[in-house]
Amino acid sequence: MKIFKFGGASVKDAGAVINVGKVLKRYENEPLIVVVSAMGKTTNALESIMQAYGANDKLLSTELIQESEAYHQTIIKDLFPNDSREISTEIAQIFADLTAKCEQQFEGEYDYHYDQIISLGEVISTKIIAAYLNTIQFKSQWMDARKLVRTNSRWREGRVNWEVTEVLIQAKANQLFEQGNSILVTQGFVGHNSEGKTTTLGREGSDFTAAIFAYCLDVEDVTIWKDVPGMLNADPKYFDNTVLLEKISFKEAIELAYFGASVIHPKTIQPLKRKKIPLYIKSFLNPEAQGSVIQESLAYDDHIPSFIFKMDQVLISLTPKDFSFIVEENLERIFGHLNKKKIRVNLMQNSAVSFSFVVDRARIDLDKLIQYFQTDYIVRYNEGLELVTIRHYDEPTLKRVTVSKDIILEQKSRQTARLVIKDSL
Repeated sequence: MKIFKFGGASVKDAGAVINVGKVLKRYENEPLIVVVSAMGKTTNALESIMQAYGANDKLLSTELIQESEAYHQTIIKDLFPNDSREISTEIAQIFADLTAKCEQQFEGEYDYHYDQIISLGEVISTKIIAAYLNTIQFKSQWMDARKLVRTNSRWREGRVNWEVTEVLIQAKANQLFEQGNSILVTQGFVGHNSEGKTTTLGREGSDFTAAIFAYCLDVEDVTIWKDVPGMLNADPKYFDNTVLLEKISFKEAIELAYFGASVIHPKTIQPLKRKKIPLYIKSFLNPEAQGSVIQESLAYDDHIPSFIFKMDQVLISLTPKDFSFIVEENLERIFGHLNKKKIRVNLMQNSAVSFSFVVDRARIDLDKLIQYFQTDYIVRYNEGLELVTIRHYDEPTLKRVTVSKDIILEQKSRQTARLVIKDSL
């Protein structure tokens, strides 16, 4: 058994869905579980609907719902030119229910309603794709991940209850395969709590869902289909002459993801590492290509340096006003506030009398952050910086990224160099 995951870009329109069918045809003799994200930019559209609902703007929410329904109905019409009535009606009912919900006065917890609304993107995409696969001679069955992945009630970032989830997934998947189905189509990103209320799994939740099903079913391997050829050693937007990482270890992938590589999130890799299930990253645009594989062996990790660039960074430095040293008490308060505001620290460094940290400018309210810390600390900051992380660095790689740059802060270990830099004046 294999698990495939297709993201929003791979199912953004009818042509893309047809291409997914062609990719699956290459594996038609194997039982597959296909995890699918919302189509195209549907999650963004649903977030706009949620914002309008939260603001009790019924006119705007209705308009946005109509736009999203029209987008999906166009895809349905193109995929089912002869008879789209059944799937079209089913999808229309989902949007009708959503409209009825948004016509009510908003009350309750925002994040709870967020999960109920945003999760519909995956529900809609999987219903359409499962129906389409049945028209091209697959025996496909829709499977509701909202009833299989058990989480706690932490809305927007549900924590998986692995024991219950394993029992639920094994029972349902085995039942559907025993009924003669060859492909089970299910949703990424979603789950449910003990009361049956829909939850979502947070950032990169769809990839994580693929790993959850893989872990619970002890599958042969997982493939994440993307619009890139695999894992590259750098983002082509910031780096010339990128190189494909054909094979790296789970450990290396976790390190790269932790430092900001955008291809795979660490929480996706951890369950696969636990059971040594290989993870392939391949291109849905060129499915014959080799792609990348993340697996157990460390032997290939240091063959090619990897570069991770984080732009628009802010370096904030705190010095106690009472002339005290930076000790555990200070750090507890600093990190407590950052955690409360859900601010992720990309790099940190301290001396006896100061603590510095680097964060994404777009994710903070800089004025409020400075105001909070100014009570007890002298606050200094630098904006417009870049944070560059190099795995398996050497002097030529360091020189390559620091041409015409000033180094503001530098950290090195045996395998990793991290540089906070800015353009030289």
